Amino acid sequence: MYQDLLLEKNDGVALLKINRPKAMNSLNDAVLDQLLHAFEVLALDREVRVVVITGAGEKAFVAGADIAEMKNCDVQQALAFSRKGQQLMTLIGKIAKPVIAAVNGFALGGGLELMMACDFAYASENTKVGLPEVTLGVMPGFGGTQNLARLIGRSRANELIFSGRLITAAEAKSWGLLCGVFPAENLMTEVLATAGKIAGNSRLGVAHAKDAVKAGLDMSVAEGLGYEAIHFASLFATKDQKEGMMAFIEKRKPAFVGA
Repeated sequence: MYQDLLLEKNDGVALLKINRPKAMNSLNDAVLDQLLHAFEVLALDREVRVVVITGAGEKAFVAGADIAEMKNCDVQQALAFSRKGQQLMTLIGKIAKPVIAAVNGFALGGGLELMMACDFAYASENTKVGLPEVTLGVMPGFGGTQNLARLIGRSRANELIFSGRLITAAEAKSWGLLCGVFPAENLMTEVLATAGKIAGNSRLGVAHAKDAVKAGLDMSVAEGLGYEAIHFASLFATKDQKEGMMAFIEKRKPAFVGA
């Protein structure tokens, strides 16, 4: 049980909801601790194949870090808070399961950083995203300066970070930050349909693919190709590879066992 999170599991999909709607689901120290614990537990839960993260209410996914808590931080406290946020974003990228963001409203500051840490994101049409930290006298601290430039390029990232302006879901999609934009009432249906499709695939195939994509971003193309080939070959020692290819030949649905 979590004070600020809701967790549901169904057919291999875990739905994790940040439940602070009165605070626009903002991230404080306690919420970061709960999210770190939740993702560590979900990473080890063999029933869970995909994680979907969203925010409670209709206004915000995560409207940023909790300014009321953060405003009185000294330098050392601010450093610890930044490191904890970065630890969460790194963990999301490392767990061997896809993490999908269902962005249902504002994703600002730490909210956009959380969205970018996920493997991909869908959003509602009313969503707005941005990194407005400079308007508060600070700067992004949960990976925003590093991840946004890698996703949309240095110039666009600099313009958003330096100006602090917000962009619409449509613009975020055109820049590659979002994979899909839907009416608010359809968002979770679309996200869960994609999550269910992924959950029906080979757990090992998906996990190895996630690792190859993530690790390859920090390698040269030649190194990445070598890393990919090793992952690809290693899967031919698994039961899932045998089952998946035999099912294809026999024109039936595969029964993957995750081994």
